[in-house]
Amino acid sequence: MIGLGFLYAVAGLTFGAFAVLSIVQVPRRSGNALFYALIAVSFLLGDRLGDIGNGVLVLAIVAVATLGRRRPRDDKADSVEARGAWLFVPALIIPVTALAGTLLLARLPGLVDPRQVTLVSLTFGVILALGVCYVWLRVPPAAPFSEGARLMDHIGWAAILPQLLASLGAVFALAGMGDVVGRLIGHVIPAGSVFGAVAVYCIGMAAFTIVMGNAFAAFPVMLAAIGLPLLIQTYHGDPARIAAIGMLAGFCGTLVTPMAANFNLVPAALLELKDRYGVIRAQVPTAIPLLFFNIVLLYLVMP
Repeated sequence: MIGLGFLYAVAGLTFGAFAVLSIVQVPRRSGNALFYALIAVSFLLGDRLGDIGNGVLVLAIVAVATLGRRRPRDDKADSVEARGAWLFVPALIIPVTALAGTLLLARLPGLVDPRQVTLVSLTFGVILALGVCYVWLRVPPAAPFSEGARLMDHIGWAAILPQLLASLGAVFALAGMGDVVGRLIGHVIPAGSVFGAVAVYCIGMAAFTIVMGNAFAAFPVMLAAIGLPLLIQTYHGDPARIAAIGMLAGFCGTLVTPMAANFNLVPAALLELKDRYGVIRAQVPTAIPLLFFNIVLLYLVMP
């Protein structure tokens, strides 16, 4: 049965290719190669390393990212003017395949893990899009991985920030932080106030996301603190609606925090904006009213 192991293998081999290319191409970038090699090991061998081994591996990745001499390449991509908007076709293949696979593969029992069918379909979409690019553009075998490594070189450590922050959220949840937050916030919510519980839940999702930089890291904490004990068990709210709109509230925090570096700082760097926080400043007028909209929406549709 195809599951997460397939995804990890594809990701690990991809980062392994980045590591090899960083060594064999000129100029050589040993710091970059070590960074990508460690990530490849985490994907390929993480299940065999154990908790301590994975912890040491994460510390090594962070050390290389912060202390190592990682540097981007100066080469530029070739002109794309000749193909124009058609270059978006491979990119569109990925979501289309993910959607089709989610709907179709779930009907084939025993082939794909039903819990991971969307992620598996997304991976199939990436592989299919890569194959289309090979046939259409007739590029050398290493070209996609070389360009991928070039992009990763520019993004740097921010590329793994979502995974690290999501892991931090899981650690907080296992440590019982949700219960602690629930007891602290419980004194603020008026007794029997559904709207108060909804407001605190959504605002808490946004606030924790601002601190952690990732709504997926904030979600287990706020669900354990407010979502599950109050909105679901006490006020009998719909779990799917509470989870979905809670995540949307968390994304409002993503729009306004530099901790979400891959969303807010990396684009500014890649576009060479003069204002490093220009993306955040542009998103604040959208984030604040959207958060209030999510609060009202969840209050209306929760039952």
